[in-house]
Amino acid sequence: MPATLSTTKTRAALRTSARISAEMLLVLLMSAVALWVLGRMWSVVWPLVVALLLTTLTWPITRFLRRHGWPPALAASAVTVLFLLVAAGIVVLIVVPVVAQSGELATGVVDGIKQVRAWAAGPPLNIGNEQVTSALDAMIARIQDSIGGIVTATVTGVGVVANGLITTVLALFLMFFFLKDGPRFLPWLTRQLPGRLAVDVPTVAARGWDTLGAFVRSQAFVGLLDAVFIGLGLWIVGVPLVFPLAVLTFVTAFVPIVGALFAGLVAVLITLVSNGPTDALIVLAIIVAVQQLEGNVFQPMVQSHGLGLHAGVILLAVTLGASLAGIVGSLLAVPVAALIAMVWNYLREQLSDPPREPQADAAGPPQKPETDTAVPAKEPT
Repeated sequence: MPATLSTTKTRAALRTSARISAEMLLVLLMSAVALWVLGRMWSVVWPLVVALLLTTLTWPITRFLRRHGWPPALAASAVTVLFLLVAAGIVVLIVVPVVAQSGELATGVVDGIKQVRAWAAGPPLNIGNEQVTSALDAMIARIQDSIGGIVTATVTGVGVVANGLITTVLALFLMFFFLKDGPRFLPWLTRQLPGRLAVDVPTVAARGWDTLGAFVRSQAFVGLLDAVFIGLGLWIVGVPLVFPLAVLTFVTAFVPIVGALFAGLVAVLITLVSNGPTDALIVLAIIVAVQQLEGNVFQPMVQSHGLGLHAGVILLAVTLGASLAGIVGSLLAVPVAALIAMVWNYLREQLSDPPREPQADAAGPPQKPETDTAVPAKEPT
């Protein structure tokens, strides 16, 4: 006879499922409200996030100076000025060689366009000058028809650039104050919070700081690998401006997806106008191979070791962040995932029962049964 379901157990299971579902819906609702509030405050939150990332990058130097007797304000000022000088130096290393060879690059661009046009005029395309002229006329007419949209896009781009400058300046000021007064934050926060929060919140904040530091260090290491391997490939092929292109690759590595595409596009274009299409295809293959290794091997391995996340989790986090928030989402996906994992581990530590120590029996340890046969002692040799 088949077993029948227990009415009591079924009702208990349904009540438990309903309670868990209601609690999950409440958690999701509160998460949605928190994300909405975060979006409304994004103009303040984004500079704060950038400042925190820059602070984790520059804090080791500040800590070294403070340990050697520098006042906090002087150490923070020196490191901020040093950071600005390094950033300006990177720009100079990239811009000056390009400007110095701008004439050759411009000539190469014109020659490249002539070569492409000559190739298009021959078989199998057989595109004549009249067809090229008509295509240019159609393009000009379309541009004239959409002049209003171009103006709107230009104004929007100017607004984006202005917002970027404001964010950069605000982030630099916040970085200075974080470097100067950062060690005072946790003691101050402990005094402001009541009861158990005075212990939990500072502990989570300290662990979150360590997590952000691990993320920045791992990202810098991955960018260095990209710069070395791509720069070595460009040097072997014989591409000009190898060092500026390697520096550009390292800097843009901090911006996932778009940074790699931009640096690779610049390298391929310079190779095309200087060495020709064959070397450009070789450089494209080198960049694609290095980027695939970086995205699928180097970055997941390095960040999984430094952040305590599995490589698959990192890949899924970057994919989800890019689909939800584009470039910013892909940039923040890994540190956010690491922070969530850190908070979850801390909650598990606090909610877990302490391990039970084995209690000794009141009668003492078990005794071996006595036997009539005695074991002879081993005679010395």
